Amino acid sequence: MTRNSDRTLHESGTVYADVVLPLALAQTYTYSVPEELVGGLREGQRVEVQFSRNKHYAGIVRHLHGTAPGFKTRPILSVIDVEPLLTARQLRLWDWMADYYCCTLGEVMTAGLPSHLKMASETIITLGPLFSDDVTELSGDEYLVVEALTLQPELSLKDIRDILQRKTVYPVIRSLLDRHVILPKEHFVDPYKPLEVKCVRFGTACRTEAEQVAAFDKVARSEKQTAVLLEYIQYSRTQPYVRRADLSKRTGASDAVIKAMVKKEIFEFYDREISRIGGEEIVAEPGALSAQQTEALAAVRGCHADGKAALLHGVTSSGKTRVYLELMQEAIAAGEQVLYLLPEIALTGQIIKRLQRVLGDRIMVYHSRLNNMERVEIWKAVLSGKTSVVGPRSALFLPFTNLGLVVIDEEHDPSFKQHDPNPRYNGRDVALYLARQHGARAILGSATPSLESWENARTGKFGLVTLTERFGGIAPPRVEVANSRETDEKGNHHPFFTPTLLNAIRATLERGEQVILFQNRRGFAPVYFCPTCEWTVECVNCDVSLTYHKFQHRLRCHCCGYTMAPPEQCPACGEPQLKLSGTGTEKIEDELKIFLPEARVARMDLDTTRGKNALGKLMEQFEAGQLDILVGTQMVTKGLDFAKVGLVGVISADQLLRFPDFRADERAFQLMLQVAGRAGRRDRQGQVIIQAHEETHPVLTDVLAADYDSFIRREANNRQQLHFPPYGKMIRLQLRHTRRNTAEEGAKLMGKWLAHHLGDRLEGPFEPTVARLRTYYLQDMVIRLGNSAAEAKRAKDLIRQATAKLAAKKGLSGVRVVVDVDPY
Repeated sequence: MTRNSDRTLHESGTVYADVVLPLALAQTYTYSVPEELVGGLREGQRVEVQFSRNKHYAGIVRHLHGTAPGFKTRPILSVIDVEPLLTARQLRLWDWMADYYCCTLGEVMTAGLPSHLKMASETIITLGPLFSDDVTELSGDEYLVVEALTLQPELSLKDIRDILQRKTVYPVIRSLLDRHVILPKEHFVDPYKPLEVKCVRFGTACRTEAEQVAAFDKVARSEKQTAVLLEYIQYSRTQPYVRRADLSKRTGASDAVIKAMVKKEIFEFYDREISRIGGEEIVAEPGALSAQQTEALAAVRGCHADGKAALLHGVTSSGKTRVYLELMQEAIAAGEQVLYLLPEIALTGQIIKRLQRVLGDRIMVYHSRLNNMERVEIWKAVLSGKTSVVGPRSALFLPFTNLGLVVIDEEHDPSFKQHDPNPRYNGRDVALYLARQHGARAILGSATPSLESWENARTGKFGLVTLTERFGGIAPPRVEVANSRETDEKGNHHPFFTPTLLNAIRATLERGEQVILFQNRRGFAPVYFCPTCEWTVECVNCDVSLTYHKFQHRLRCHCCGYTMAPPEQCPACGEPQLKLSGTGTEKIEDELKIFLPEARVARMDLDTTRGKNALGKLMEQFEAGQLDILVGTQMVTKGLDFAKVGLVGVISADQLLRFPDFRADERAFQLMLQVAGRAGRRDRQGQVIIQAHEETHPVLTDVLAADYDSFIRREANNRQQLHFPPYGKMIRLQLRHTRRNTAEEGAKLMGKWLAHHLGDRLEGPFEPTVARLRTYYLQDMVIRLGNSAAEAKRAKDLIRQATAKLAAKKGLSGVRVVVDVDPY
């Protein structure tokens, strides 16, 4: 809203503001604007308001108007920001997300704003790291707050309001926050930790070539130190960095020998941060475009010139990132901002470093491991138009003012979908809307594009650009399928390993190479049961069986975290010999130690990587060659790149192919191609063995041939016949309540009302496979629609009306309705 509009409103009488609060309210809440605030208030600014009797919130002004609501309004207490915190485009994006994903503006606000900017009565304040006793230029109120915090380390905003004896404390808090004198307390510990390895480099006494020659005199009396120095000089010529473990292993010298050389200042130790994954590309420096990349770049520019997003379908290691970089440099040179989206920030360290190496401080990284102050500083830098951003889906909410290019890397990845809580959005789709909103160019990239993007390219909505050759002529791995029923020479059958896989593991280890084994289930065994009466140990909170974890000797629920000790006998029939069924990563690890006792085996799953540095240490050990076999869940498929991995094995492809979801085949195909990429990615061709009962399954046939075109055409035909996305819209409704009867009654009532308006487009209500989760009983419904925007809008309006009717029904107001538009 312009200053002239403000003046017109002011002259017409009382001004009202519709304010977005960080609550799941069905609509904005209207407040009156005190006369002294009218001239300085604009849409997008934060204001302090009272909601309910004692709650105060920092809300966002969405709309200023002169229309009085049909209730007595409370006044806005104070204006927190001098300038608007959100742009007009951001507010429109929030409106679109709330409407499209059937949620509230308050829920979008909660997801979109850094927690530092979402102040509420319950926010806890502490002294910041820049506080010191000689802090000057504090106002009287600011001094009182700081003094109180020196006596009591934590204060809520309600406490501060009591101390200052005033209602409007947000401007005081904001002033102290801006100067880093105070900080909001972090309520979580981020599990992400950078992966660091211990390395060796020349010390302060060996910086020049002459000093390095003179170093041989310092170690002349020690043959071991001389050998270490010679090896270091030779090895460092071919390596970007030298690990302490590698230097010890190559020379046979103990760590004490190297430490002695550190004391002589010949060497120094340092920690080097490395990526948890290798990029899908071979690094080519700026200016070193291949002929294929040059053609692809021209084709992408052609798509953008036609006003289309470009889908870059490039096989792994084809050089997609190099194409992105060229486009990003052009945009930044033209004074535009760039948004580079990645599915998981913790798994993309190498790509981020490469971007920053080329673009420097013109691009910033935005993700969850940043503290509150860092996130706010990036927010302000983006708002000023001075920086571009690389980050996960949350980076979509930043206040871009001059967005010129949006890059969506690995666009097929399910991690782009927000599953819980609201808004349940798909980062890829919101990014495309954001690009259209700004008039920005968009490019999506993947080796296995989603069917949605493939269909958009097929119909001409996207332009299609392909990279069919690997950069540098890298050979793809040899992939084969082993029949899970295969027996050895004696006719023996093992439930986990085929002879083909076992023999390949042995041969790989004999060559001095490493092995990665993928099993998509953690724990030792997923079922603990009575063989006599078939009673199974189940979770008290969820309708799932408890998984046995041998190392902890505990039964654990993988849905809610409930644990218990294994019962000594069956409570139903008294049978003392309970049994285990199924296979998890822990059991695979155990079996390997029996078959290959000399092999050094480790496991990578949620259980072994919970500790602060557990994942980093495990990766460092594997990279340093201290482990021979790594067994893991999907964590081992997400881009791990180790030079010595010669074999990758998939223990059971059937688990992936039989998953009860219409996207199961697509996910299995993408996942197995990811797995295949872990073997032999550098100077040698790797081997991949996939164990399966259905050797001739069409998906496996396409994986063996790396034939994306064959797979996607068949998958498209199957979905089209059944009217599944992208050939029809889908909305999933889930009703939840702590009492089964209430959940069922609410679902029947809502289903009956919706069926009256939607007919056979509504499926259900029905009980899902897991009928109770975290003490809540569940009832599902699915709405299947055509691709008409008007039809989808009508269905969403009906859902909102039905939800309101249910909430107003006596006895059913506690039923929670979860709406998932475009479930993924």
